[in-house]
Amino acid sequence: MFGLIGKMRAQPGKRGDLIAILLDGTAAMPGCRAYIVAEDAEEDDAIWITEVWDSAESHAASLKLPAVQAAIAKGRPLIAGFDSQVKTRVIGGAGL
Repeated sequence: MFGLIGKMRAQPGKRGDLIAILLDGTAAMPGCRAYIVAEDAEEDDAIWITEVWDSAESHAASLKLPAVQAAIAKGRPLIAGFDSQVKTRVIGGAGL
């Protein structure tokens, strides 16, 4: 399995709006085992996104889905930046 863990920063005061967009555009993504959006407990505008996919290819294909493209376009103005992204090889765990 393929995993991504990333930290994103929303424009000041827009974290809730950005999270709503991120969660709305993820209903049906083939190959997605988990897509978890979390608020950073210490930084008011920071968001953590943890993803688990069947493969890197299924993740890449998801970026071409109309719903995902729409979410990206809608969310882009609310994004202040990206702090980090880590690719992982997911071995297993609860929920998988």
